[in-house]
Amino acid sequence: MKNQIAFKVWGDYALFTDPTTKMGAEKLSYQIPTYQALKGITESIYWKPTIMYYIDEVRIMNPIQMESKGILPVKYNDMTSSDLAYYTYLKNTCYEVKVHFEFNKQRPDLKDDYNEDKHYQILKRSLKAGGRRDIFLGTRECQGYVEPVEFGKESGYYDDQGELHFGTMVHGFSYPDETGNKELLIRLCQPKMKQGIIKFERPEKCLLTRSLGEMQKKSFSSNDIESVESLFTQLTKEE
Repeated sequence: MKNQIAFKVWGDYALFTDPTTKMGAEKLSYQIPTYQALKGITESIYWKPTIMYYIDEVRIMNPIQMESKGILPVKYNDMTSSDLAYYTYLKNTCYEVKVHFEFNKQRPDLKDDYNEDKHYQILKRSLKAGGRRDIFLGTRECQGYVEPVEFGKESGYYDDQGELHFGTMVHGFSYPDETGNKELLIRLCQPKMKQGIIKFERPEKCLLTRSLGEMQKKSFSSNDIESVESLFTQLTKEE
C-alpha cells in the first residue's frame, strides 16, 4: 500500500488516561494505547488537514507494567498550596504501529492538495527525522521517540500468547472536519489482543458513540497550506 507506513514508538513512561479515574484528580493509564493516542502520535510525525490517518495494527512489544508516582498538581484557584495525587503510568513502553492515510473527503475545498505520492514522501522523510513535532505518549510529561521499522520483524513479548481482552475503553473522538457533522462525538470500543497484535475498528464502525456537544468545522484554504509549506521550506534551508 503506497500510503501506508510502519514505525516504532517508545518511551520510559506513558499515560493513556482512563477518564473514569479522573474524578478525584488522580489518573490511571489504560493498559494499551488508545486509537486516538496513536493517531495523535502519527499526526505529530506529519499532519495536513487534507489527509486522515487510520491505525491498521499495533504490536505491544514489551510486557505491560505499571508504576504509581506521587504528583503535586497545581491548584489554579489557590497557588499557595497543592494536594498530593497519585498517577499510575505504564512503564518501559514500546509499540510497533502500522498506519495509512486517506484523503479527507469532507474537505473538498482542499482537493488541490490531493497528491498521494507527495504526502507519502513527506511522511517518510518526517518519520526518518523523528517527527515534525514532539512525540508524547498520552500526556506531555511522557516523552516518546519514533523511528521507521519493518512491522513484525522483531520479536515481541506477547507473540506466543492467546487472546487478551481489555474491556470497554475510549476509542477516540470524531470531529466535524472528519464526519461532516456539526458535533463532537466520543467513540468507545472493546479491543482485544491476539499474539501481541491489536486491530482497532475504523472510526465509522464504532457502534458505541456519544455526543459531547456542537462544534463547527475548521476553515482552511489552499493559500493557507501553500503559506505553511513555503515557511517550512524556508526554515529547512536556513538550518
